[in-house]
Amino acid sequence: MNHLGAWPEGRGFHFRVWAPQCKSLEVVVDGGHIPPITLTLQKDGYFTGEASLKPGDLYKFRVDGHSLYPDPCSRFQPQGPHGPSMIVDPHSFRWQDHAWQKKGLQMLGQIIYELHVGSFSQQGNYQGVVSELKELKDLGITVLEIMPIAEFPGRWNWGYDGVSLFAPAHVYGSPDDLRHLINEAHKIEMGVILDVVYNHLGPDGNYLKVFSPDYFSSQYTTDWGEALNFDGKNAQGVREFFIHNACYWIEEFHFDGLRLDATQNIYDKSSCHILAEMTAAARQSASPKKIIVVAENEPQEIILCQSPEKGGYGMDGMWNDDFHHSAHVALTGHREAYYTDYFGHSEEFISMIQKGFLYQGQFYSWQNKKRGTFVGEEINASQFIIFLENHDQVANSLDGQRITSQLDRGLVRAMTALLLLSPQTPMLFMGQEFGASNPFLFFADHNKDLAPLVFKGRKEFLSQFPSIHNTLETIADPNDEQTFQQCKLNFKERHTHKEIYHLHKDLLRLRREDDLFNQQDRTKIDGAALSDCAFVLRYHGKDSDRLIVVNMGNDLDFSPCPRPILAPRPHSSWEGVWSSNDVRYGGKGTAWAFSGYGWYIPGRCAQIFTSEKK
Repeated sequence: MNHLGAWPEGRGFHFRVWAPQCKSLEVVVDGGHIPPITLTLQKDGYFTGEASLKPGDLYKFRVDGHSLYPDPCSRFQPQGPHGPSMIVDPHSFRWQDHAWQKKGLQMLGQIIYELHVGSFSQQGNYQGVVSELKELKDLGITVLEIMPIAEFPGRWNWGYDGVSLFAPAHVYGSPDDLRHLINEAHKIEMGVILDVVYNHLGPDGNYLKVFSPDYFSSQYTTDWGEALNFDGKNAQGVREFFIHNACYWIEEFHFDGLRLDATQNIYDKSSCHILAEMTAAARQSASPKKIIVVAENEPQEIILCQSPEKGGYGMDGMWNDDFHHSAHVALTGHREAYYTDYFGHSEEFISMIQKGFLYQGQFYSWQNKKRGTFVGEEINASQFIIFLENHDQVANSLDGQRITSQLDRGLVRAMTALLLLSPQTPMLFMGQEFGASNPFLFFADHNKDLAPLVFKGRKEFLSQFPSIHNTLETIADPNDEQTFQQCKLNFKERHTHKEIYHLHKDLLRLRREDDLFNQQDRTKIDGAALSDCAFVLRYHGKDSDRLIVVNMGNDLDFSPCPRPILAPRPHSSWEGVWSSNDVRYGGKGTAWAFSGYGWYIPGRCAQIFTSEKK
């Protein structure tokens, strides 16, 4: 694949930009110390040419002899998306991850940690993440998932308004600062994947139409702006742009994979879907290193994870919203808006442990249509990414509060045990592990014309929740700097909230060291509901079994216990080995659910029992 943008070649840089409707394109260097360089239009719609420039030089493109615009494939925008592009030599950084580059990642065995660079630390930059890598490694994290970093307008933004897709946001540091972060993560054998947005572009600073209106499609609509053109007129140039972008992050920054945002709004009726082509190209770019490609997909279309041999897109994993929504109802008791079709009952969690998604084609009343697709046995448990918090779900509330700051702590501890010991791949949202007291709100620093529209849109979105109708006017303004600043984590809470931090560390160590919890095989797990609020999961091994007992409700007297799943191995018994009510985690002490004669299960608690072969 030919490089896009400015690429080092010979003693200068070679330019390549797709602009099939333009008549002329010139490289205009900032400061005027060299005359404009005229690029040549090729038959395939690309303008190409060479210039004797050096790293650090600033430039723009003069289009058709008139206005100046940044490079759509700029590798850095030091003055923001409206400013000049900077020449960057991707070869100048000295990588020290050669052994890692031969290995990489697979889904099995991973613990994902989602973070926003700007609000993760008080520094709000890449170095702020580097400073915490060893602590995250000690916690048990194996993969960082970094929220989108493509250049955006303003001083703060979630990242989903990116407009310069090849340029790491300048507010977080230089491109080499980002490389340093990934290099340091690889030194301690931690992977890093990037959240990328290929379903729309932000409303401010998007100049792609200047170079070709064919970047966008009028055939489809998205929830955030114009859909991208992956199957219409001149779509091949658009496809190359986005496929190249996916490969660019893998090749030039050594990212270990991608998380694709809202894939349900990536439309393509071509014989080979853009997502399948992009996934294959990213793997080829990474070879021999293995990478993971995961997707957010609200309709839960399992074709994304099916193998190319079976007509699938070949991805490694999908976010499982069903798990979050059931857990939310169980934790809060609220069934409204998109939580309407969940009860948070025991059977839902057992079904998800064994089957993946809850909705696999059933009628879904919130959308008044069927939702989900059938999940076959070939889809591994590790391909389902489960979570109690993520950036969207924390912020989709009145005041962006975390589950640990507003709910019964015993219930949160029990649900955390379920999250971290399930066979699926668990994901934590930054600060969740120590019960961060600060909120995570929606924030975006837009210009004076867009800002009130964004604020209005946020209120309209949250209006779907009847429980907050009367308080919508108290929602934090996304454009207020204080909204952003209060989202920054306070790492001192690892000590002041040490109980929940110990809970996460101990559970992740247990998952890592116990052969039954780390096998991630949903076919070797049985489950049974003891009530709407209490259930058991049995993990089967060759010489021993594990039993997880979860009670989301009040104390439950389950005696007698006519359930075969509760019978220990022959000539053995159940021995309690872990309880979420341990005083170490802020509980009031452990009263084991199994007495030898029956089961009396403590409320809002999770316990683990083992039965060994005699």
